[in-house]
Amino acid sequence: MYMITEAEGKIPIHPSKLGGDFNELVQAVAHEYYEGKMEKDRSLTILVDNVRAEGDGVIVHGDGSVYQTVKFDRLAYVPKDGELVEGVVIEIREFGAFVRFGPLDGLLHVSQVMDDRVDIDAVNQRLVGKESGRFLAVGDKVKARITSLAIDDKTPQDSRIGLTMRQPGLGRLDWIEADAKKGGEE
Repeated sequence: MYMITEAEGKIPIHPSKLGGDFNELVQAVAHEYYEGKMEKDRSLTILVDNVRAEGDGVIVHGDGSVYQTVKFDRLAYVPKDGELVEGVVIEIREFGAFVRFGPLDGLLHVSQVMDDRVDIDAVNQRLVGKESGRFLAVGDKVKARITSLAIDDKTPQDSRIGLTMRQPGLGRLDWIEADAKKGGEE
């Protein structure tokens, strides 16, 4: 889930960066320090805007950096267990497909692709349903549900997020549309 919140924190400003317009410097350092960072509440900061310095900075003995308190608006993404996500298949492997949704990737294990036996077509980079003939390939847009979360705080892109499409209303987007039309005809 995406959200916009106001946040406060301290940024370290290295002495070599001091000089020039302080407000521009604070903006630049805050972008570098917070964007792409996973917070303690498991939210991933995507964008920092409207950065404001609060009070005077503090110099730490032996460090030399100025630690400046800042307030800022941030766009964040918080993955939730059970959340529906739309994404794009970015890689097919022998054990499943990786799906990029927002700033993160999740694994769609072969057992969670569809209610059909799934074969791997390694030559064409596809997962193919044995009976249905439906296939999943790189570039396909899908709707899935998050089933497990193991967030890596240090490197959010290395988080382990499990996905499923084995529920009604989930799957490749054109499958969902075809199933909806078929259901309306009955």
